Amino acid sequence: MITWMQKHKKYLIITIWISTIAFVGAGFVGWGRYDYGDKAGAVAKVGSIEITKGELQKSYSNLYNQYNQILQGNFDEAKAKSLGLQAQALNNLTQQALILNLAKSYDLTVSDDELLKEIKSQDYFFKDGIFNKEIYRQTLLRNNLSTKEYETDVKKDLLIRKTIKLIPVNAKESELNILDTTANIADKIEYKILDKNSIIIDTSDTLLKAYWEKIQNNFKSEVSYELKYIKQPKSTKEFNEAKLTEYYNENKTHFKGEDAKILSYEESKAKVLEELAEKETKTEALKTYIEFKKGKNDGLQINSITISSSNNPFGTEALQSISKLTPASAFLKPTLVNGEYLIFQLTKINGAKTKSFEEAKKDVIPLFVDEQKSRLLKETAEKSVNTFKGTTTDFITSSDTNKLTDLTNKLSTEFLATVFNSETKRGYTPLSNGNIVIYSILEQKLLNKTNTNQNNPIVRLKSTLFNEGIIKNLQNKYKTEIFIQGL
Repeated sequence: MITWMQKHKKYLIITIWISTIAFVGAGFVGWGRYDYGDKAGAVAKVGSIEITKGELQKSYSNLYNQYNQILQGNFDEAKAKSLGLQAQALNNLTQQALILNLAKSYDLTVSDDELLKEIKSQDYFFKDGIFNKEIYRQTLLRNNLSTKEYETDVKKDLLIRKTIKLIPVNAKESELNILDTTANIADKIEYKILDKNSIIIDTSDTLLKAYWEKIQNNFKSEVSYELKYIKQPKSTKEFNEAKLTEYYNENKTHFKGEDAKILSYEESKAKVLEELAEKETKTEALKTYIEFKKGKNDGLQINSITISSSNNPFGTEALQSISKLTPASAFLKPTLVNGEYLIFQLTKINGAKTKSFEEAKKDVIPLFVDEQKSRLLKETAEKSVNTFKGTTTDFITSSDTNKLTDLTNKLSTEFLATVFNSETKRGYTPLSNGNIVIYSILEQKLLNKTNTNQNNPIVRLKSTLFNEGIIKNLQNKYKTEIFIQGL
């Protein structure tokens, strides 16, 4: 998978045409030390727009979490480095900055009403189908984002989108005529579906083992981590009225109602107690961490566990942090997991090992069966493509996917795409569900229909090429200075 991603990474990168807003709930991922040159507050400057270290870290974190989702939690810093993730993150930001310079030259802005409308449309802040101010505040708090910081990101995203919309791309009439001709070619087709489920495969150990021996290095155990950890009890410290009012007065903006107005002290008191208790718990957890790291374990309840990607009660974010520990740096500072602060010590890393045949057997069987079915199905298709008898359609176009009632819309689309791109009258095509369709084009004619849909492939293709052209043009117009070294 990672090899495929390396070859196709330009299609996986989050570009400026996709939302630039921080991915709420994804967690934060950082990296090691780099030389930031003489510009302490900026890592790059594009035109008059500076890119800060914080923005770069956030861009990197967002990309990291996107790839980690694609790889189902099996992404790490080594893979990130092989994909040049840090350079990708910076490239995304420089492209965004180019558009922001253009927006500035047009004197474009985003109003508070536009900002509010956008935030209230984001369903991860909803409760019972309605935007909830408290969920909004708590979600940002959990992700170490201030309201101002998040709303600045949202405004930036809206401004980029608004700028791009200023330059619409349309298809010319001649291009639509070409599309009309292509879309109006109709074929009468005879076809037959070869169902992989009709094939029975022998899965005796003799055959399975011979297959496994050829690919045994593909079956490895997971990397696992042997850990000791401590759960920090929630603080029971009591706070007097003076402390409560002091905290409230210093953090009033934390305590707002649905109307965004600051609540009174009495209305906020329960929340004030909750925040103070969590703050005190974190302070106590840091003290426990220091004692634990020094080996002063008296009175500490130390638990032991072995975790891996598939056996992980602590969540993806904690596993990512644990995976960065080493025997020389074995302690992880207090980490919030399911509302509790946990302190981890790595005791051993169990590297991936090739599984034995018996260990790998349950994973080998579906691969073996699928490969054998595909082989036999292909052989059947090749033998019968010139003599088969199947279902005959009326004259249909490439868009008539709903007329093939024995195939889903997705599979019909796959099949018809092959038929209407084929240069031969007979053939066969594998489908994504593993089946094969053999077909014969019996007749062909041109229909007389006009395509009035502007949202067509020509418009989309021109838009993509045009956007790339904009970036190249802006790169010539606005100077880009990179102050960070080591990427």
